[in-house]
Amino acid sequence: MVQDAGRSGYQKFGVPVNGFMDRSSARIANWLVGNPLNDPLLEITMLGPQIEIDNSCSIAVTGADISPMLNGELIPMYETHRVASNSTLSFGKLNSGCRTYISFSGKLDVKQWLGSASASAHETQNLTPQSLLTKNMNIRLISSGSLIERRFPWKSKFESKIVARILPGPEYNYFSGETLSHFLNHEFVVGINSNRMGYRLEGTVRGFNPDKEVISSAVIPGTIQITNSGSPIILMADAQTSGGYPRLANIISADLDKVAQLKPGDTIAFQLTTLEKALEAKKVYEHYLNQLK
Repeated sequence: MVQDAGRSGYQKFGVPVNGFMDRSSARIANWLVGNPLNDPLLEITMLGPQIEIDNSCSIAVTGADISPMLNGELIPMYETHRVASNSTLSFGKLNSGCRTYISFSGKLDVKQWLGSASASAHETQNLTPQSLLTKNMNIRLISSGSLIERRFPWKSKFESKIVARILPGPEYNYFSGETLSHFLNHEFVVGINSNRMGYRLEGTVRGFNPDKEVISSAVIPGTIQITNSGSPIILMADAQTSGGYPRLANIISADLDKVAQLKPGDTIAFQLTTLEKALEAKKVYEHYLNQLK
């Protein structure tokens, strides 16, 4: 599907952010071909398509390693490749991660909604019909006229077992000490029903017995809700803007990219941190991305 930086500023109207799941991998892909960092590109999940490229351009592939191949030959990730007319980009075995980003030198000519070409969480066919890729679909590329060659020096390494740092959520004190202790000292498995809206984690938190209703309140990507049955859900880029389950915690923004690269069957644990440390991690993360300018 086509994704860009998303629709920031519209959550108060009930519109999800959408956009890149793994922001750093997507921006690196755009940088490699000389595009603005937040421009639309292709985000694919676990299984790669076959793409016929009619005209010459430059491409780059970042994120999850799905064995990218150009005209049947494996190509390195995280570097620019000049592609001749009538070439084929395809993919093979998934080696690590979950989401791959493919950038092309130039602008993808697709319909936008609220200033973004990102596939929307709902009504995609009506709002952003060209952003959901289908078989035999054609997308026009407006050439940038510049073919640069770059290589990104640090290739991301995606683990199948991670620890994500969290801050207490608005309803953190709603939970008992037993429940919080179990949540913070337990590894959860990403469930098969996980998607861009949210990761459903297998199992339940111990000792959770909801005895009152929670008023539906604002949520953001990274919010961890606990359902009435005690199952945790991590809200992701396509998540709704409000929810009625208690918000136990929020994953810090600097760790959301590695969460986005988890696939069903991978495991995640949580580590409580402070606001000061979260802000410092955000500063380090932004400094990392600023190297692309």
